[in-house]
Amino acid sequence: MFEEYKKLIKEASQRVYAVAKLTDLDYATQLSLRHNNKIWLKREDQQSVFSYKIRGAYNLIASLSKSERDRGVIAASAGNHAQGVALAAKHLNLKSIIVMPKTTPEIKIDSVKRMDAEVILFGNTYDDAKEHALELSSEKGMYYVSPYDHPLVISGQATVGVELLDQHPNKPDIIFVPVGGGGLVAGIAAYVKTIDPNIKIIGVEPDEAPCMHDALKSGELIELDHIGIFADGAAVKQAGEECYRIAKDLVDEILLVSVDEICAAVKDIFEDTRSIPEPAGALALAGLKQYVANNNIEDKELVTIFSGANVNFDRLRHIAELSALGENREALISIMIPERPGSFRKLCRDLGSRLITEFNYRYADDNEAHIFVGVQLKNGVDEKNILMKQLEEKGYDVVDLSDNAIAKMHIRYMVGGHAPQAENELIYRFEFPERSGALLHFLSEMGEDWNISLFHYRNHGAAYGRVLMGFQVHNEQKENFQNFINKLGIPYWDETKNPAYIKFLS
Repeated sequence: MFEEYKKLIKEASQRVYAVAKLTDLDYATQLSLRHNNKIWLKREDQQSVFSYKIRGAYNLIASLSKSERDRGVIAASAGNHAQGVALAAKHLNLKSIIVMPKTTPEIKIDSVKRMDAEVILFGNTYDDAKEHALELSSEKGMYYVSPYDHPLVISGQATVGVELLDQHPNKPDIIFVPVGGGGLVAGIAAYVKTIDPNIKIIGVEPDEAPCMHDALKSGELIELDHIGIFADGAAVKQAGEECYRIAKDLVDEILLVSVDEICAAVKDIFEDTRSIPEPAGALALAGLKQYVANNNIEDKELVTIFSGANVNFDRLRHIAELSALGENREALISIMIPERPGSFRKLCRDLGSRLITEFNYRYADDNEAHIFVGVQLKNGVDEKNILMKQLEEKGYDVVDLSDNAIAKMHIRYMVGGHAPQAENELIYRFEFPERSGALLHFLSEMGEDWNISLFHYRNHGAAYGRVLMGFQVHNEQKENFQNFINKLGIPYWDETKNPAYIKFLS
């Protein structure tokens, strides 16, 4: 099965090193000690474009005929494939056009421009950019270079697997691979399973873009309606057809990881290597940690692909904020206490000797005070559960908000008390592409039909801007209001019944 890939991968191994490097397989000392396994990082951040994508892009472009090369090449990408195509085209003296989403980090856009490629910014997601690139390919007669769904791209990415098996001192038990469209996991699986079918190949996707996971679960390719783009390098609505064909037979499992878990993995890689992965670059490690914890894995040889390091510096603040929650080193808790002297002191005493990371309060009424507390944890979820139980036994009304989206993104920065005068209030959370003028456009669309009773916006370097808003809407206006919200055409969530809002702002 997949015998054709033996020849393709062998040819790729002879071709890609015209531009690609043989990257290190580093032993992760701290991670290995912490997780009781031998953990290795395949360092694709060491490529000249800081990701593995140069392998597949060059393998395909270098295989084109003279007539195809003369037409030039075009690609769509959120960044890493773009850099691979641009570098390959420059090396081969070809004209190149790269279509990138408007939400692409500046560091990736600038890198592509430095390689003499023409950059066109279009749409808000990779899929938007891909559609436009295919239209331009047809109009201009340029060769479209797929980022993942082509046998030559897949076989180029497979050279990562060739290298790591040669480099490993023994034999990996499990290889964890990040998954977007599926080119890397398909390539590694196509090679590794022919060498040793007992080596497990586990793919890892963001839980907000589970295209391969859902396809394998349903038994057919599917297109997701909506994806999150925190891990922009893996934010794809539909897996590649050829990638899916290989993955359904050769990939053992696909794991889904949260944004918090990805952020924690970014920090882990930094602490072991002093290199900073982009979110998609840390996907595989996030999956490894989840798998080890859920399956009680010990003393195994585990390899994870550190797939890329193209991250905007200003996104690091956002990543750092969520990393503590992602590795369960912090808990966010709502605690209700009596509004009387000495209550604060008693609460602090009952919290014990733990480090308090934040403590937010504002006077609400004469009877109760709602406290928003951040607590540092040394022993993860078990310690949090013990703490919650202890507080409940002492008579406190407590709610764990550690996994609550608006608690993490908004409430912790804006606890300011209730507003009883804000009658008929509805609370909505919105996301819109973070680019120049986006907030002004959003506010202009809002108009003045409803009184805004709450507004919170933080620009923290993420690809999407996040807004929490309160509107005063009478019952007879709710249908019109809902129609208005739907017409905005941006993702939204009704948070009116969210416990974080009810306890601190309603």
